[in-house]
Amino acid sequence: MNRKKLLGKRLRELRKKKGYSQEKIAELVNIDPTTISNIENGKNYPSLINLENIINILGISFLDIFDFEHKNSKEDLIDEINNALKQNPEKIEDCYKVIMALIK
Repeated sequence: MNRKKLLGKRLRELRKKKGYSQEKIAELVNIDPTTISNIENGKNYPSLINLENIINILGISFLDIFDFEHKNSKEDLIDEINNALKQNPEKIEDCYKVIMALIK
C-alpha cells in the first residue's frame, strides 16, 4: 500500500476512534469535506497546516499519524492474505499447511 493510502487509512481510523465525522473535522479545520474524503481515500496528502489542525483536533501526537505498523483489522488481514495468495497461487498448499499446523 502506498504512503498516501496508508496515511489516509490511519487518519480515518483515528478520526473514527475519536467519534468525529468527516464533516465535523472539515468544519473544525475550516476545509471542504471532500478534502478530508480525498485525504482519507489516499487521493491527496493534507497540507502541513491542515495536518497540524487535524492532529490538534483529534488530540493525538504527530507520530501517531505515521504509526502505520499498528494492528490491522481482521478484515484487512484477510484481504492481504487473499491478495498475496492470488498473486502467488503456487503457495496456497504451503499456506494451508501452515494454517492447519497453527490451529491444531
